[in-house]
Amino acid sequence: MLEDLFKVVKSRVSEDTKQGKKNHVNIPSDLLFKCPRCQQVTFMDEFKNNNSVCTKCGYHARLTARERLEITADKGSFVEYDADMTSENPIDFPGYDAKVKGLQVKTGLKEAVITGECTIRGRKCVIGIMDSHFMMASMGSVVGEKITRAFERAIEKQLPVILFTASGGARMQEGMISLIQMAKTSAAVGKHSEAGLLYITVLTDPTTGGVTASFASLGDIIIAEPKVLVGFAGRRVIEDTIKQRLPDEFQSAEFLMEHGFVDMIVERTKMRKTLSTLLKLHTMEGLQ
Repeated sequence: MLEDLFKVVKSRVSEDTKQGKKNHVNIPSDLLFKCPRCQQVTFMDEFKNNNSVCTKCGYHARLTARERLEITADKGSFVEYDADMTSENPIDFPGYDAKVKGLQVKTGLKEAVITGECTIRGRKCVIGIMDSHFMMASMGSVVGEKITRAFERAIEKQLPVILFTASGGARMQEGMISLIQMAKTSAAVGKHSEAGLLYITVLTDPTTGGVTASFASLGDIIIAEPKVLVGFAGRRVIEDTIKQRLPDEFQSAEFLMEHGFVDMIVERTKMRKTLSTLLKLHTMEGLQ
């Protein structure tokens, strides 16, 4: 039924567009959601109420950082760190300043990650959430600095860290400066670990490049959402380098869990409960 309705709306809009008419269909454009994986159609409200997970096949759509925060942290508990930190243009890359400003307007974010403190079902932690809608959450100087500072504050306050990763890798517009962030963030994770504190990584779609090769891979516990893409380089680059055919789905969360890289795969609707349970088990409060 919904599939038929979707086709009718789409055909009418297409026909009106061809004829130069305005859309006279009284159905809001955001009423329906068509899953890109199974092609099934559901009501948008139903899709959103299920945390943007397809009710037919379990496809996990990408979330904004604010959407992720809303379904993870206790309401009103989030206190943001470094909210006004923005990128410079360290190598004078043409058009970079304009691109960043445009994305700031479009996304409502200053940069590709938000960090801060919150509670999850009453358990306090430092949280970081990367947003793929901002330059594919590429890691530049500000992303690296905000994540580093988040770990430093977690050490000061003796708090666990939860990082939701999503990235296309290093930000080429910042050249070598972006690559340095791999070492800087990894060092911060190391100091946090030496302090005996818990670090949980949640891999979301996609987590690739320098982020995978640094702090995304260093969690004490590594969680992934179902069927997310996780890797360093693309399939073609790897196959051309090693001169071998790679297995299908070799960069999926399921493949990585089978080979020991990922500890658990957790559906989004169960993520909040899982994180609160892990925080309880790995803090002094939970052991008392």
